[in-house]
Amino acid sequence: MDALRAAVQNGADAVYLGLSAFNARRGAKNFTLEELQEAVTYCHVRGVQVHLAINILVSDREMLEASECIRRAAQLGVDAFIVQDLGLVALCQSIAPDVPIHASTQMSIHSLEGVLEAAQMGVSRVVLARELPREEIAFICRNSPVEIEIFVHGALCMCYSGQCYLSSVIGRRSGNRGQCAQPCRMPYGFGRFEESRYPLSLKDNCLVEYLQEIRAMGVASIKIEGRMKRPEYVAVVTRIYRAVLDGRPVTQADLADLETIFSRQGFTQGYYVGRTGEAMFGTHQDTPEDRDLMAGARASYERGENPRVGVTFYAMLRSGEESQLAVEDDRGHVVRTKGPVPEAAVNRPLTEDELQKRLQKTGGTPYFAAQVKAALEPGLTLPASEINAMRREVLDQLTALRGRTDPVRLGTYSRLDAYPGHPGEPVLTVAVRNAGQITKRLINAKPAVLYVPLTELLEHPEIPGQLPPETALCAILPRVIHDRERSQWAVALERVRAMGVRQALTGNLGQIRLLKQKGFEVRGDFGLNVFNSRAMHYLKSLGLLSQMVSFELMLPQVRDMSKAVDSELLVYGRLPLMLMENCLLKSRTGTCSCDSPTKLIDRMGEEFPLLKDPGTCRNVMYNGKRLYLLDKRKSLQNLGLWALRMSFTTENPAEVDGALSQYFGAGDFDPGTCTRGLYARGVE
Repeated sequence: MDALRAAVQNGADAVYLGLSAFNARRGAKNFTLEELQEAVTYCHVRGVQVHLAINILVSDREMLEASECIRRAAQLGVDAFIVQDLGLVALCQSIAPDVPIHASTQMSIHSLEGVLEAAQMGVSRVVLARELPREEIAFICRNSPVEIEIFVHGALCMCYSGQCYLSSVIGRRSGNRGQCAQPCRMPYGFGRFEESRYPLSLKDNCLVEYLQEIRAMGVASIKIEGRMKRPEYVAVVTRIYRAVLDGRPVTQADLADLETIFSRQGFTQGYYVGRTGEAMFGTHQDTPEDRDLMAGARASYERGENPRVGVTFYAMLRSGEESQLAVEDDRGHVVRTKGPVPEAAVNRPLTEDELQKRLQKTGGTPYFAAQVKAALEPGLTLPASEINAMRREVLDQLTALRGRTDPVRLGTYSRLDAYPGHPGEPVLTVAVRNAGQITKRLINAKPAVLYVPLTELLEHPEIPGQLPPETALCAILPRVIHDRERSQWAVALERVRAMGVRQALTGNLGQIRLLKQKGFEVRGDFGLNVFNSRAMHYLKSLGLLSQMVSFELMLPQVRDMSKAVDSELLVYGRLPLMLMENCLLKSRTGTCSCDSPTKLIDRMGEEFPLLKDPGTCRNVMYNGKRLYLLDKRKSLQNLGLWALRMSFTTENPAEVDGALSQYFGAGDFDPGTCTRGLYARGVE
């Protein structure tokens, strides 16, 4: 509660918080349901909204518990849910249909079409990806049918939010499940381990100097990340941003206080201003605590109230009648009380000025007297103690009224229609990174679908003619397409369609509209983070042909999923761990060299290949160990899967052929050091 009080007393209009489960900061000191009730009452009395973060992926086995969490939170009066999981959006709508839903930044929405898709889903606010520059934020705000929120201060992840699997793959602690162990803050080297290098650790974001520009864009809400920080941090940062947002110029003292309370060798505005590179990187350094700054921060929320709710008092004193006092707040609430009959003054009668001063003494409450209106008959008096008592009484009544939670409309939890999926042995699908991996052995294997990067298809127009009729050719889109890049990808899609390609694979919600507009049938990739049956049902409503289930799921969870859409499981390949806007290779060398693959090395000697996301200048960091389940095909036949996918990234043609032979039970392919993935171990 201290951090919440710190935010409210220093000027926050809304706070976002999490319960002990189902939120992306499960390592923070989160709220119990009892504490949530206290928090909602405290905030609502002071005119502050409470947004509950339930922004993680939820399995089918957790849905009932999640529904009860949603139900209780709605009953307690939360003002919005912040959600990542596509299935959880549907659950919120069915359990608490009148509570607004905000799309978390974990949804990886970075384009107008992503916003439009979220709006169609029923979301009322979208928290944009942190990687967007100011021009694209402004463009989205101008054209969005829903509110837009952006992060303006706090930690930046190297990977696009919702697309990081580093912590889960190497340590079973999933960032998509609220358990990120922050391995990105550890040292790595390029080609060899260097303890002094922190190439994945970004400085914190700080946009305090751009707040008026952001306001002018039409951004509805600015967000400060404070859920893993001390209350003093929350107090200092909120106070400064509140003052600047209200029109006070940023001072050097402000910037110094922000850096003193927490920084990683300073701050960055790199994404917002469109200047990525080495200057964005930094690590936290232990520095002596500024005792005066900390003491002042604590005093702001420990000592009394910072009155923020303006009220109007109405007083009436007439001879022979009980005195009357009413108060009205900014929401139109009115409460009244009566006091003693005023007496005729012997010496000095009560004046309007004196009455006004008495009513303005609202110290220790969330209220200040914005206006006092008095009807005072001359020649009367009333003891100050009686006036004070009446003032306290009406304000206490007002507090009770403002903190009251009205009944909400609630739905019931219901199970979905079951789609068991496909019986028997799944078909084979194959994804390649380059045309050289499309070997004769692969073509002769006749996979049901061959996934090829869109740009690779444009460079190799002969590919469609090489495939047998049993194999559908599917173009792979990058997971990130910013609005500034849309036109070039639209043209590219038109060109490959003219080549006869009719299917496309996407891992981002915002690309589905574009693909449909261009006449493509759509398949869903791992980037959509499908973790439960409700997500599958939603994708069915969008008309997707197939969907890869999350590789963070355990196999029994995959088996139990209602497969409303044909489901794929990854059984071979390097798992993608991070998708990065900030090019690591350019940050290191100063020049763009992402066409030349390299590796990151951690302190344990583990290697992580860095490859260019085809058609972009974004880096993808892959696991050094290949996922290998080719010898487990028989055990995967009872999961209801449509397909098993093999994914080739760094493999040469001989390795492609070897892996395919192994899939069909022949050969002695050596995958090197491999992993069974998370299918048996699961994630926290």
